[in-house]
Amino acid sequence: MNQQVKVIAISGSFNATNSQNFQQSIKEVIDERISIVLIDCHHVTFMDSSGLGALILTFKALQESGIKMVICSINEQVRMLFELTGMDGKFTIVPSQEAFENILLSAT
Repeated sequence: MNQQVKVIAISGSFNATNSQNFQQSIKEVIDERISIVLIDCHHVTFMDSSGLGALILTFKALQESGIKMVICSINEQVRMLFELTGMDGKFTIVPSQEAFENILLSAT
């Protein structure tokens, strides 16, 4: 994958407990020369409002740093959470890492 793209995989229940480690990873990414962060949710089994809040804070922090955020591989529960909160219209969501890579390749 392109060196200007950083993939961050999250897994299990994405909630207040593990979103703090995620936020630390994002702080480290902001200091790197990255243009896109891909949040891979393939192994997320559940996301609550704390997890969603962490993604919103991440989106804002990355945007302020000129970094684009893309989310991939969300399950039905996460999709419903995004739709109910209207975040499906704010986040860029792709079906999979492979679909994301195809989008990148077609853009070049």
